[in-house]
Amino acid sequence: MSIFSQIISQGAKAGYTPASTAKARQWFRDTARDFAAGRSRMMREGNKVASPEIGSMYHFIYDAKGKKSLPYYDKFPLIFMVGPAAGGFYGINLHYLPPTFRAVLMDKLYTISSDKKYDANTKLRLSYDVLKGAAKFSYFKPTFKHYLASQVKSQFLKINANEWDIALMLPTQNFAKASEAKVYADSRKAI
Repeated sequence: MSIFSQIISQGAKAGYTPASTAKARQWFRDTARDFAAGRSRMMREGNKVASPEIGSMYHFIYDAKGKKSLPYYDKFPLIFMVGPAAGGFYGINLHYLPPTFRAVLMDKLYTISSDKKYDANTKLRLSYDVLKGAAKFSYFKPTFKHYLASQVKSQFLKINANEWDIALMLPTQNFAKASEAKVYADSRKAI
């Protein structure tokens, strides 16, 4: 049973359905924060896809091309796919925000979901123009990243909408060259 399925099962026993209410979202976020999540286990057990879709959430293994010159980077990004870019794609990497800021941004992003079913077909109606033009999405600024397709070192692990709040809080970030504290401090300054 995947990490996501385990937490969803615990939620059902507690009377919560993912993303159904603010209280349910908070329950799933709190539970995920305390859950031990192994990146290799997630990649082994998860729903892997070759072609990511705009507006969906994904994990993948990444080896930054400019890693020698970058101050830091995330080797296991958690992104919402925003769209194509030169040589790759743009994504909002939620790992660049401290968990409380992730939750704030995610609550805003729920307002642009394609439907309220929160299932495998739910996506965000997402584009750079939407993010840039809406003040309520200001937390996205330090998370907006350009990824090169040649540097993606795994398939994409798709996170279904009923698992978004869980993935949001799982401690899966894997920063190279800097501590989480440094990354989060820089993100707070950028906001």
